[in-house]
Amino acid sequence: MTRETMLQPTGRRAAWRGPMSLWRNDVRDLMANMFNDFGDGWFGGEEVPSLDLSETPETVDVRMDAPGLKPENIDIRVEGNLLTVTGRRDEQKEEKNRTYHRIERATGTFSRTVTLPSDVDAAKVEAQYRDGVLTVMMPKSTKAHTQKITVKG
Repeated sequence: MTRETMLQPTGRRAAWRGPMSLWRNDVRDLMANMFNDFGDGWFGGEEVPSLDLSETPETVDVRMDAPGLKPENIDIRVEGNLLTVTGRRDEQKEEKNRTYHRIERATGTFSRTVTLPSDVDAAKVEAQYRDGVLTVMMPKSTKAHTQKITVKG
């Protein structure tokens, strides 16, 4: 391994990271894949949809991949700075006179809770489900907006 391959960005400039640091990151990633908080690791049985969490100065937004759901089977709750999305994908009935060689599409329920980066106004949260993607738009609460303070001199 060369010094160049061990340089990793840490913000504005690259910093030297030794082999032990890289090894520690690899082990941390391996453990996260095997046993994670959501039960979706290699040894977990529950499928948990992937999501993107982003924010603007006015909103916090979540986009979650959730193909095959019906909007009436999705429950969204905001409590404090936590967003919980629970859903249910109905099982498909096996057809008679058909031999299944592989069944990989997950059915059943899932629940995913994420910590929001700022307080939101729960009364104004909107959600939309289109083409297998759930989008949750959460306006930030007035106390979460940044206030610029002018310094008098």
